Amino acid sequence: MPDVTTLALLSVAVFAGAFVSGLSGFAFSAVAGAILLRVFQPLEAVPLMMACSIGVQATNLWALRRSIRWEGSLLLIVGGLIGVPIAVSLLQSTDTHLLRRGFGVIVALYAAYMLLRPTLVTAGEAVGRHWVALIGFGGGLVGGLTAMPGAIPTIWCDMRGMPKSEQRGLVQPFIAAMQVFAIALLVGHQDLSSKVFVDLAVSLPALFAGSALGVIAFHRVNETVFRKTVLVLLLVSGISLI
Repeated sequence: MPDVTTLALLSVAVFAGAFVSGLSGFAFSAVAGAILLRVFQPLEAVPLMMACSIGVQATNLWALRRSIRWEGSLLLIVGGLIGVPIAVSLLQSTDTHLLRRGFGVIVALYAAYMLLRPTLVTAGEAVGRHWVALIGFGGGLVGGLTAMPGAIPTIWCDMRGMPKSEQRGLVQPFIAAMQVFAIALLVGHQDLSSKVFVDLAVSLPALFAGSALGVIAFHRVNETVFRKTVLVLLLVSGISLI
């Protein structure tokens, strides 16, 4: 069992990450990892964050189940499932630091520019199924390299001016599926320490409390506040990659 200080830091990190993810739909690891990676070794912190993030995504999916757009999400997921193994192969054979930094620059610049735009764009015409699958492929590929599978689909939704419920209903199942797939690959390549499961059990109250409050906040904020929150999180995530 962790000591009192470690337990407190674990709970604070998980609660903060779960709240932000419940509000925005992503960024659990970006928020919680700022603390957890200073408290635990990466081989323990990363699987713990992935497991917690899946718990948050499951809570989000249940809370937003009436808004889920399954047809579009399945197209994203199919594309993503093709992209993730390619990313894993690149990680094993290529130095991906430059790719990560380059993607971080693009995400940060996009978010900064869109935050300064005085007006919102409006949703355009419906796009072809192959384009949706291609966005999913890009999300899976980039997610495998940067642990940010939702970045490209989220940017795509923002560029099309999707309302917050429509955006969450489309992207949320995709992020959940990519995280389940990623942790399955991780489990297949290494044995997880039993301490990871102990830490996960200890963090469950903070996980569900943060998720619930985040979802409540999501329903209460207006479209403008939600969009700015997402863009700020994209900006922070991009800078963290740089």
